[in-house]
Amino acid sequence: MKTVPYLLLGIFVATSAAAQTIYETQGKNGPVFSDLPSEGRDLPSPGATEVELPPINISDAPAAVPKPPAKTPAEPPAVYYQTLAITQPESGGTIHSNTGQISVQLAIEPALRAEQGDAIVVSLDGAALPSTYPTAQFELSASEWQAAAKDDVQHQLQVSIMDRSGKLLLTSEPQSFYVHRATQSHRGR
Repeated sequence: MKTVPYLLLGIFVATSAAAQTIYETQGKNGPVFSDLPSEGRDLPSPGATEVELPPINISDAPAAVPKPPAKTPAEPPAVYYQTLAITQPESGGTIHSNTGQISVQLAIEPALRAEQGDAIVVSLDGAALPSTYPTAQFELSASEWQAAAKDDVQHQLQVSIMDRSGKLLLTSEPQSFYVHRATQSHRGR
């Protein structure tokens, strides 16, 4: 709380120091600063002393530093993959699976560069699966299905190609399909 008077003093001193003399008097709560030596009376206050202020530090604005010439944008890296599409399961198709294990087949042009560390990342019903796949044909396991699939008949699959550093290079359009599970109906005879 004591810093507020000093802050106000600093502002006051900075704005009026060149034009006026400043006086300091001891008050019951600490120093009191004023531009009058007598607190408004004709007689000087006991102990009022003139405050010697250092010269005002005025400096010229620094010279404008010329901006470096704008860099021409580097050419974007060559895009290796041109096409990534899910061919199985078919869009709008139905798969019969009681466990959720399903085969996935992709069309990738040019072919997946697995030897350079590129891999397929799969998203099922909006949830990324933990496994990556080094080929364009693979099976989703029943445990992956159970962990990610929503409890619905319609599902959505989306795949991406990821490089060794984890950067996504290309992502397919999401594909919707249906899963049919066999049930046993008990009818009264």
